[in-house]
Amino acid sequence: CSNVADKERVAKSQALVRRAIEFIKKDQCSDGSWFGRWGVNYIYGTWQVLRGMKLIGEDMNKGYLRRAVEWFKHHQNSDGGWGESIASYDDPKLKGQGPSTKSQTAWALMGLISANQGHSQSVRRGVKYLLDTQTQDGTWEEQWWTGTGFPKVFYLKYHYYRHYWPMMALAQYLESQKS
Repeated sequence: CSNVADKERVAKSQALVRRAIEFIKKDQCSDGSWFGRWGVNYIYGTWQVLRGMKLIGEDMNKGYLRRAVEWFKHHQNSDGGWGESIASYDDPKLKGQGPSTKSQTAWALMGLISANQGHSQSVRRGVKYLLDTQTQDGTWEEQWWTGTGFPKVFYLKYHYYRHYWPMMALAQYLESQKS
């Protein structure tokens, strides 16, 4: 995976990339999160930013990215997972709040792993949540809506989110344990 990322990495010295990073910084919410578009919602947006910044070679110790890490850690549920209701599109005070879901837990894990948190207690608790909730056939159940068609208009239940996001997160977790 890292070989592919290295080959596809865009030089941060390019003006377009520098402008994109400045946009990301300006678009960040004051609490450290980012709004999400295709997945519900701030958990999805924040994961996407952390993953993207890692892939372009941004220093993951920069303050704005550390604030996102802390946002994730602060919003982890007591069961070890993460969840967010579609209600956060109407009321941002609800961001990062809701029953744990497998897909949203996976997004949070991949964000934290991208931010070099693979050995953290938060990540270990999230991985344990995924493993503890895995069904006998090796997959996961998920009742909550975690996909967004158009915020405040219609939401989607992508039935495979509960399968492939946790698998991707667990694979990234295993890779992070090698270092």
